[in-house]
Amino acid sequence: MILPRIQLVGAGPGDPELITLKAVKALANARVILYDALANTDLLNHCRTDSIKIFVGKRYGCHALSQQEINQLMIEQAREHGTLVRLKGGDPFVFGRAQEEIEAARQAGIPVEVIPGISSALAVPASKMIPLTCRGISESFWVTTGTTRSGEISTDIQMAARSTATVVILMAMSKLEAIMDIFAANGKASTPVAIIQEGTTNKEKIVTGTVRDIAFKAAHANMQNPAIILVGEVVNLQPSTVVAKLAENPYFYMDENKQERM
Repeated sequence: MILPRIQLVGAGPGDPELITLKAVKALANARVILYDALANTDLLNHCRTDSIKIFVGKRYGCHALSQQEINQLMIEQAREHGTLVRLKGGDPFVFGRAQEEIEAARQAGIPVEVIPGISSALAVPASKMIPLTCRGISESFWVTTGTTRSGEISTDIQMAARSTATVVILMAMSKLEAIMDIFAANGKASTPVAIIQEGTTNKEKIVTGTVRDIAFKAAHANMQNPAIILVGEVVNLQPSTVVAKLAENPYFYMDENKQERM
């Protein structure tokens, strides 16, 4: 008798080594894997050789299947084959629509488990040595989507732009200029910004600037999805930025961070 089971597994930010041991074990035991476009396909090397691997798309501008079709396929495959892994980029609960899949599994009477992953919102800035929080600079951070289900700019952007927090914006490249206009309207025109495309992978690209000029720089560099937008003074702590600023002003750390020069 086949006992269906579904595991929603976080694939991490892109680097195939940035996946948890528990996730690797889940892949090794699954009979079926439904994987997203943002999940590195190298992770499929952890799967058993006789497993069924099905690509289900799901990235901006690339939907191999609708969410409803994915839910139905997930249920059908789990009932037919047993343990199924739904492999999702980053963390399933960070803009991953995991709750919809959990509800579909529960309605079908199938046990479901979530195995957390490392979100790109945290890992990508860290990989470029940009802290989201830093004493004396930023005491908190926001993680927000750029657009809502309807395609409009999230109203949370307005609130984030008024705060002193570091702001990490996902899925927002199509609205970059309009979002930067919101930050500029809230007195942040000179605030540092970094855009990191395909972070933690060998295709990674980074562009830095300010709210005022980042849209122009991103267009010139042909920056595209998937990318994260990072707005805040912590961007100045990125190593290449520090080197450049120290060349201009040896007292950069004392001036910017209000720390005594060592």
